[in-house]
Amino acid sequence: MLSPPPRWRALPSLDRLLRQPAFAALADEFGRASLLETLRNLLAEYRAALVPGAPVPDEGTLAEAARERLQARMRPSLRPVFNLTGTVLHTNLGRALYPEAAIAAATAAMARPVNLEYDLGEGRRGERDVHVEAWLVRLTGAEAALVVNNNAAAVYLALNALAAGREVVVSRGELIEIGGSFRIPDIMASAGCTLREVGTTNRTHPRDYEGAIGERTAAVMKVHASNYAIQGFTCAVPPRELAALAHARGVPLVEDLGCGTLVDLEAYGVAHEPTAAEAVAAGADLVTFSGDKLLGGPQCGIVVGRREWIDRLRNHPMKRALRLDKVRLAALEAVLRLYADPQRLPQALPTLRLLTRTRDEIRMQAERLLAALPASLLQGADAAAADCASQVGSGALPVESLPSAALRLVPRAGGSLNALADSLRALPVPVLGRLHDNALLLDLRCLEPVREAEFLAQLAQVPAP
Repeated sequence: MLSPPPRWRALPSLDRLLRQPAFAALADEFGRASLLETLRNLLAEYRAALVPGAPVPDEGTLAEAARERLQARMRPSLRPVFNLTGTVLHTNLGRALYPEAAIAAATAAMARPVNLEYDLGEGRRGERDVHVEAWLVRLTGAEAALVVNNNAAAVYLALNALAAGREVVVSRGELIEIGGSFRIPDIMASAGCTLREVGTTNRTHPRDYEGAIGERTAAVMKVHASNYAIQGFTCAVPPRELAALAHARGVPLVEDLGCGTLVDLEAYGVAHEPTAAEAVAAGADLVTFSGDKLLGGPQCGIVVGRREWIDRLRNHPMKRALRLDKVRLAALEAVLRLYADPQRLPQALPTLRLLTRTRDEIRMQAERLLAALPASLLQGADAAAADCASQVGSGALPVESLPSAALRLVPRAGGSLNALADSLRALPVPVLGRLHDNALLLDLRCLEPVREAEFLAQLAQVPAP
């Protein structure tokens, strides 16, 4: 057998390294198995790269390289970020933030056994939706309610349970597509329904529905166009009139609100969005909407409506596949309880708190932060406070903007906007803004004052150019 080249022997052995205090500390911190794998890979790479005249890494260099690799490996993939994009309910950033009450409830459900499907009064198996159903009934005026893991699942379950193998009548102007290529026609097809389009893109009349409803019709569906608006020469059948028309023909009306809300947002200075209670009062038999958008809770799909139809969904085989886990149920129940006190809701619910911040408040914050920006950042970019416009996001109120303010960063000569944005995304807690008008805007609507010190500490880690 050939002896290894002499320079290879200059590298410390694995056994020798493991006996050193620095590596023993790494084993304690990251685990012996992970450390062994990392050291084997490092030593193999150094052996392959050794050339005459190159320095041989010492134990300190190896320990530092091992620590960097182990830290990178153990860093969570799902990480906190600063959402300064100007989109409050940002789909890619997790949408609604949990209120403190929901965080506490979810944590408690994770740490202890809970009566998820156990009736404490009767001492027998229970139903998990019971933990939120009473609140949803109280807040919407519906007869019954259930929850599944998102609104797409709620729509799918409703269509599959009510209309598999039959037709569903929908206005052509409501065949929407939302983020992630979710399309109403595709959901209908996968649920086993046949789509019956009526009307035109911009105008649909009662006679269009009347002419389409027949023996094969299982339901009429109304879809709230939450992520776009058609203006001009338009016509749509109001929900109350559409419900009466469907009921006269003996079929249910299913209304998908998409974002959905449990309160009239106009009472808090935000533009009106149809509420679940309004849809129920107008006569919809089933109403579906999201829990993690305007409602301000965890990701889920909520269905409220008449008991006979809710029971059909509840007893459907797919309900089990789409059900909510105990953690999100606990969080949702805590969020729904907050709605019992509408006066304190804007402070208790982060989504509403962020939506209702005023431009004056945010502009004052921008001026305050501008005076405290670290020198390392200002060496590479000029900064100013500037007015801007935020948006709700997640398909809610698409034509409405929220007056806001931002830190406007412009790279100095030789710098680039993309490089500046990259440097902020590379921070331990990434800072995400948006490029607009040859500048990087850090919209401060979603930066609450309690996070300002942490935000400035991150910016201080931006390397000077």
